[in-house]
Amino acid sequence: MRVISHLRSRTAMLWMLLVALILSACGALVQGVPGGAPIQATPGDAPTQEASMFRANSARTGVFPSDGPTTLSESVWTFKTDVGNVGFVSSPAITDGVVYVGSEDGRLYALDAATGQEKWSFKTDGAVYSSPAIADGVVYVGSLDNWLYALDAETGQEKWRFKTDGEVYSSPAVAGGMVYVGSDDGRLYALDAATGQEKWSFKTDGEVYSSPAVAGGMVYVGSEDGRLYALDAETGQEKWRFKTDYGVDSSPAVAGGMVYIGSYDGRLYALDARTGQEKWSFKTGSRVGSSPAVAGGMVYVGSGDDRLYALDARTGQEKWRFKTDDDVYSSPAVAGGMVYVGSWDGRLYALDARTGQEKWRFKTDGAIVSSPAVAGGVVYFASTDGYLYAVR
Repeated sequence: MRVISHLRSRTAMLWMLLVALILSACGALVQGVPGGAPIQATPGDAPTQEASMFRANSARTGVFPSDGPTTLSESVWTFKTDVGNVGFVSSPAITDGVVYVGSEDGRLYALDAATGQEKWSFKTDGAVYSSPAIADGVVYVGSLDNWLYALDAETGQEKWRFKTDGEVYSSPAVAGGMVYVGSDDGRLYALDAATGQEKWSFKTDGEVYSSPAVAGGMVYVGSEDGRLYALDAETGQEKWRFKTDYGVDSSPAVAGGMVYIGSYDGRLYALDARTGQEKWSFKTGSRVGSSPAVAGGMVYVGSGDDRLYALDARTGQEKWRFKTDDDVYSSPAVAGGMVYVGSWDGRLYALDARTGQEKWRFKTDGAIVSSPAVAGGVVYFASTDGYLYAVR
């Protein structure tokens, strides 16, 4: 996974520089049209469910049903693992008052959403970069030990595990009684959610780091072979494929009959969800590993050129851009007219979804590769400094 390779190559440098580094205090640059009503999620933007998996739902729209904080009043709590200098790359998922998140120490943690107190943890034999999904009282998560695990959400007791032939960076999606997840072995797997029995698998020509999106009886997933694939969710039969000019780490978002996907060729693509026909593409200044969020007729996506972009979902026309001080691999979260996104500069940014105006920022001591989640008016996000944060 290129973002992880990038993370590993930069980690030593970051730790050496963090104490001495003085980050710019200049205001962020925003280009956009002022004014206008706050952007809200509209019907069809996302399934109605809690922030129970990566990008909030199985369509991966990045739209959260809770309102998010427009001003920063407090850090509610922080959680740090007991295992040395390990960080979080996994993105948190929240349901029934519990936050679930994976760690580089190989554990999946379940924390009380109100207090940050640990309820339980489950140890795998590899780092957990995959983001958990929760459905029907079960938590599903992948590990770099090549396994996908299904655990009791209340106790952490293992219910079943499924072995792939490669590391599992991909975050599982749960829909229609099935679990879909990609693997470093180049396959997308479809498993029975209750038993872990394999229903089908589909082979691509590259590693599958992308997290699948499920909508309208279809499953969409990217591959390091540079393609986005559209498959029948029930059978795994290929419906269409779309070729970009580089690998696809980004996870697709499905909304309004369209699929939006980023590529390391520096573009965000908008495709017809049924046919795969390209509707438009937008060129950023660098690789797009961030996964897009779609809400209120807008698409939001980060880029390795340090910026978050807001585009018209129908035309691809740029509405505004926001400049951070480093790469934006984190995927934006939209909640209650706000957009939240992390940056390699160690900050979480809170922006007005319509104008791009910065409302507040929160500084950590590591890079923020993890993507924020919003529930109960609180933003949960993790950093490579080893902390999971809850702020409002």
